[in-house]
Amino acid sequence: MSSPIAILGGTGPQGMGLALRWLRAGESVIIGSRDAKRASEAVEKLAARVGSGANLSGLENSAACAATDISVLTVPFEGQAALLKQLKPAFRPGTVLIDATVPLAAAVGGRPTRTLGVWQGSAAQQAAELVPQGVSVAAAFHNVSADLLSGDEPIDCDVIVCSDSDHARDVTRRLAGKIPHLRGLDGGKLENARIVEQITALLITLNIRHKVHSAGIRITGLPPAQQ
Repeated sequence: MSSPIAILGGTGPQGMGLALRWLRAGESVIIGSRDAKRASEAVEKLAARVGSGANLSGLENSAACAATDISVLTVPFEGQAALLKQLKPAFRPGTVLIDATVPLAAAVGGRPTRTLGVWQGSAAQQAAELVPQGVSVAAAFHNVSADLLSGDEPIDCDVIVCSDSDHARDVTRRLAGKIPHLRGLDGGKLENARIVEQITALLITLNIRHKVHSAGIRITGLPPAQQ
């Protein structure tokens, strides 16, 4: 049996959407929130959709982080650093932290179609500087529509996974593959996350111009081993 997946800051649209999809795939999920009551309310909403038999719980973020060795960070960029500093004592050695943070300019009152420059190179690289030694950071799930995750249909999108850890890339790609039609692709080192994060701003532009909420990416021409 695989470890539970703690979704930190998991009461927003992306966190709830990922939780829904993984619960449907039979995974165990812990919804983390800065407010334990809000986490419990999110659990009630998810249970109403997937059934009371789902392996699902809600905890304050630190308790959720301490309960497993797979965590997914789904918070806006403006809250990323503060939350990771708070969680530092809670991480288990060997934890894989999957960071879906995008440094959109909206974090400082700018446009969501632009990204901010991050001193470390990307939000994911900032995360890697903030977590304890022994925690592996993978960047992923930036380019998957939260609206589609919260729906019922298969999702036509690739998930590019960047990490300096082979194990973290493998874990993250496996979790991506649990969601129907998603494909987790090995995107190389964590430094490549800066490119993947910026694609999100482009997808937001496409959504606005075409009046949709579902723009995603597919990478063509890869060998069957990447399918």
